Amino acid sequence: MSTLHLSRQAARHLHLSAQGLLNPPRRRATRADVLACIRRMALLQIDTINVVARSPYLVLFSRLGHYQPAWLDELLAEGALFEYWAHEACFIPIEDYGLLRHRMLDATSLGWKCPKDWLARHGTEIEALLSRMRQQGPLRSADFARQHGTGSGWWDWKPEKRHLEVLFAQGRVMVRARHNFQRIYDLAERVLPQWNDARDLPTPEQARQTMLQQSCRALGIIRAGWLSDYYRIKGGRHEALLHHWADQGELIPVRVEGWQQDAFVHASLAPELARAEAGSLKAGATAVLSPFDPVVWDRKRARELFDFDYRIECYTPAARRQYGYFALPILHRGKLIGRLDAKAHRQQGIFEIRRFHLEPGVRVSQRLLKDLGQTLHKLADWHGTPQIRMTHGPDGLIAPRGDDTA
Repeated sequence: MSTLHLSRQAARHLHLSAQGLLNPPRRRATRADVLACIRRMALLQIDTINVVARSPYLVLFSRLGHYQPAWLDELLAEGALFEYWAHEACFIPIEDYGLLRHRMLDATSLGWKCPKDWLARHGTEIEALLSRMRQQGPLRSADFARQHGTGSGWWDWKPEKRHLEVLFAQGRVMVRARHNFQRIYDLAERVLPQWNDARDLPTPEQARQTMLQQSCRALGIIRAGWLSDYYRIKGGRHEALLHHWADQGELIPVRVEGWQQDAFVHASLAPELARAEAGSLKAGATAVLSPFDPVVWDRKRARELFDFDYRIECYTPAARRQYGYFALPILHRGKLIGRLDAKAHRQQGIFEIRRFHLEPGVRVSQRLLKDLGQTLHKLADWHGTPQIRMTHGPDGLIAPRGDDTA
């Protein structure tokens, strides 16, 4: 069979189709859609910054539209999801627990997440904390008083919080639930009593291969240099593996306009691939993305696929920021066209757009203004901040509510 040839636009559309971002949702979301959305992405990255909705909730909104954020919390508490280190800290479907179990069994390979020196110096206290959990039940970091000062960030955790995080990295405790986004930890054997390493654990190579295959499926279109990042798998660019899977029919080889490297489309997207080649796979969604959305979390991939050079600037000194503290990428009909820095003032009911930037060459058309204006109104309403205050942006972007046809 001859190799299919795709335009860059078609490649982007295949990626967005796999990610659930090609077109807007056709109906109001249900709780089942939240779990299906996470399974489609394989991973939902966690971040605690809340100038707008925290990242996992915003990633879901970008794909599902209006939904109840509590559904994500309920799925975790019910055991449909678990938390662990995958791309970074992520919500992961519980059926994939075995894929990450090997990292737990060799947690010191995670570096600062499970430092050997901390284990060596605090082994007695860590075991005492486990004993308390066995006797008293689930614990939070807040259940332990800070002995000195008030703390100044993750690098200044109280010792018990570090103990809990080390135990979490080792898989000895799991996150049973969250309350106000704070982790509630419990013994792994109480959270997941049915798990048995001797019976259920895949081999390290089986787990690695499955994670790489799921990365291909979640990304839709793949190049060897993109494959390791999704689950942060160490070792190699995997060219031979991708060709092997293509020979087995699990991937479909394609050539993409302007790319020298081989590319592959996951076989589950064969119908979309046929439409993409015919030019009938169209993108209609406009969405504001989280900085930790899978579409942009790999800066190199975002640049190569979308010609979009993205870097979050919340860790950059204010004087050196170009786009703002928490600049959110803007997706419009298959392209990343800009970014905006926003803040939800929940008590005042105001959604503030502090900075707004379009990429060079983006034309401010009436369709763009209408699509983006409606998207921003929906986003602000979902935040419970229906009044939009814009200090920087194109004229006509935020229409009066009476003119909003969303």
